[in-house]
Amino acid sequence: MRVEERDQWESEIQDLCKRGEMNRAVEHALRGYGPEFRRLMAAILRDEGRVQDAFSLFCECLLKGLPDFRWESSFRTWANRMARNCCYKVVNAPAVRHKHVSLSALPERPVARHSSTNPWLRTTMKDRFRSLRERLDPQEQRLLVLRVEQRLPWPEVVQMMSEPGESMTCEMRTRKATAMRQQFQRIKTRLRSLAIAEGLLALEETGS
Repeated sequence: MRVEERDQWESEIQDLCKRGEMNRAVEHALRGYGPEFRRLMAAILRDEGRVQDAFSLFCECLLKGLPDFRWESSFRTWANRMARNCCYKVVNAPAVRHKHVSLSALPERPVARHSSTNPWLRTTMKDRFRSLRERLDPQEQRLLVLRVEQRLPWPEVVQMMSEPGESMTCEMRTRKATAMRQQFQRIKTRLRSLAIAEGLLALEETGS
């Protein structure tokens, strides 16, 4: 990335943050700098499994830390330090880590003629996406189930997520629905970031 392009990218990330669009800012940052940080991690760790762990941790730290970033340095400089720290945390972490599945290590199965995608590959990808969702806390998982799988409207989601017998005015329900929508967007952003870290989603696929 040339200096002019980098300056433009920094400006766009900062503008999104100023507007409070942290989710979009994180996605934009990953599209611009994600490959660079993965190369940095690969140079430090020299192990693909650890790189995956470090990048996954980096995405989570980025989501949590960006709202408090004071812009006393460039985003790239700040995130670069974070990426290095994530590498060191992975190096010093206990030996047991999340096991990353390599497609090359999967057993070969006959290819079904009626489908261009192997059934075992589709199943494996679903399982890996499911494992990402299981990293969320129980409340976040429940919100995803209600909104995505059961496709409930927000008023019903609010009702299902409320305590039994909890009394709320119409205004309170509206505020709670708004808060849940914002939480839902944060969850989707986090899952996209984790999917990128796991190699399940290409950076260019996050533009929508």
